[in-house]
Parts: sequence; structure tokens; C-alpha cells
Amino acid sequence: MGHATLETLVPSGPSRNGLPRRVVVAFGGNALIRRGERGEYDQQRANVDVAARAITALARLVPEVVVTHGNGPQIGFLALQSEAALPDVPAPPLDVLGAESQGQIGYMLSQALGNRFASEGTYRDIAVVLTQVVVDAGDPAFERPTKPVGPVYTEEEAHRLQRERGWAIAPDNEHWRRVVPSPAPRRIVEAEAIRTLVERGVLVIASGGGGVPVVEHGGHQIRGVEAVIDKDLAAVVLAASLEADGLILLTDVDAVYCGWGKPGARPLSTLTLAEADELLANGTLPAGSMAPKVRACAQFVRAGGMVAAIGALDDVVGVLSGRTGTMVIAEPGVDSAATGNA
Repeated sequence: MGHATLETLVPSGPSRNGLPRRVVVAFGGNALIRRGERGEYDQQRANVDVAARAITALARLVPEVVVTHGNGPQIGFLALQSEAALPDVPAPPLDVLGAESQGQIGYMLSQALGNRFASEGTYRDIAVVLTQVVVDAGDPAFERPTKPVGPVYTEEEAHRLQRERGWAIAPDNEHWRRVVPSPAPRRIVEAEAIRTLVERGVLVIASGGGGVPVVEHGGHQIRGVEAVIDKDLAAVVLAASLEADGLILLTDVDAVYCGWGKPGARPLSTLTLAEADELLANGTLPAGSMAPKVRACAQFVRAGGMVAAIGALDDVVGVLSGRTGTMVIAEPGVDSAATGNA
């Protein structure tokens, strides 16, 4: 079977309750290490339990669930640890750190999910797939770092680290963070293996952190590159590869807002493709957080996806049903097939 693309996505069709049958659900690395937290592992485990509750709630409604996640704080912490070990231990490149973070987060999440299902008296096969994602070696993103990684800093701290370590830095709300290249995802190397697992009823955790970025060379050869792929855009490629009909992007914000960060800002319950394009074009959405989520949902809907929504991690059922969050739709008057059925 050939590789599915955004242009050839054929939705698998709704389940019997009118909801999507196969859903890719993504949540950010900040869900595990929240802003202001130091990131101790007991703290991360408590946070991952919240994510596990949301995913198991979704799995009760949707037959096939594929989970992906961010890794911004985690890969940044791993980079800091490796730099602290210099010169005694060689510093690994970003692609290797990305693979490490996939294993780290995948382990905690799969264990939490298994325990959550067991506490409800059910059992699910769960598999974590270390995922490589092909990017274009000539992507201009390599010249313009935009993806935040690691902890937040004051402006003074960030500029000091910029001078000392040669980092690119950028504002992140009231704080500052390191930013790295974020090329567009093109293809998932392990797509067929993931699809096989899903079709056999396995709940799969894949493409963590947007996947390990690799480029093709010399025919069918691949090699890792220094970058971090946006997990929301990678989630769309994952959904296309699996012919999923639902895409749910979960975050610490309850919806997309009109006038975000300004007095009188209001949540948007729906967002048409034309409205999404306008928001993306005028630059009002934060480039490292909400903008890629809106762009990802718009891509998914344009490719024929049934449901695309953005909302809070702790209310995934409300987001799926359209009661909360923001639903991205093709045009006004065309309601999601899922609305009101959860």
C-alpha cells in the first residue's frame, strides 16, 4: 500500500454513535511539565495521570484512538543535562534527544493508560512506537528557528544564555525560551507499522514530539537532523497516514480566542477555514503554540477530515462533542457530525 498524503486522505467513516471512528489526539509536552513547575518525575507522573484520564474517557466513545504528544520541555531539559555533562560526556544532537524524549514520555504515558484502564476493569493493548518523520533538507525553517524548547526564563536569563551558548531565543507570553528549527513534516517512516497495530485494536502512542526529524539522501537512506518538528502539524500527517476521521488537539487553553492577550478577548466555538486563514495571515495567533494548532486543523479539514477541534485537556469529551473548545469547520452552517452526540 502506498503512503497516504494530506491530498489522498479518505476518512474511515463515523462510528455507530455518529462520532469519528478513528481519532488522532495530541497534547503538549507542557501538559506533563506545566509552566512554573520544576519537572520532578513525581510531578510529571501526576500530570500524566490527568492526560491518561482524558484519553481513557475518549477511548470509551471512539473505537480507535491514536495518541501523540509534545516534548518541548522534556527535550530542552535533556539538552541542559547533556550540556552540564560536558566535556566528560559527548553532547547528543537534537534528533537523538528527541528519540530519548519519545521513549521517556511514551513509557510514562503507556503505564498510566494501562493502570487507568485496569482501574476501570478493562484491558487494552498499548504500544509505543519510536517514530521517525521525514522533513525537507531545504526547508527554510532551518534558517529561522521558531519552536520553543526547554524551560522558561526571564528576559535577562534568556539573553545571557543566548550569549553563552549561542542559542536563538524568543518571547513566550511573559517569559522567554530557547527556540530551534521546526521544519514541516512530510512523511512518517513507520506509518504502515502503526496502521497495522491500530487495525488490530492496539491503542498506539506514536510520533511523540512530532517524531524524530530525518531527511532522505542517497535513495532510500535517511539520517537525523538538528530540529524539532511541531507535534500538531505532525499529527495531521499521522492522521493522513492512518486515514483517521478525527483530529483533537488538547492544550492548557480552553479554546481559540479572538483578540488573544487583549482586553475583551473571547473564545471562538467554531472557526471556518476562511476565518482560520485570516487569523493565520494577520499574525494574531502565537507562532509557537496556537498558530500551528489552527493550521493543523485547517489542513485536516481541507483534506476531508470529519472532526477537527482544539480545546482543554481536562474536557476532551466536551471538545469532541463541540460543547467546549473550538471546532474548525469547512464553512458556516456545516456542523460537525459529532456535535451533540457525546
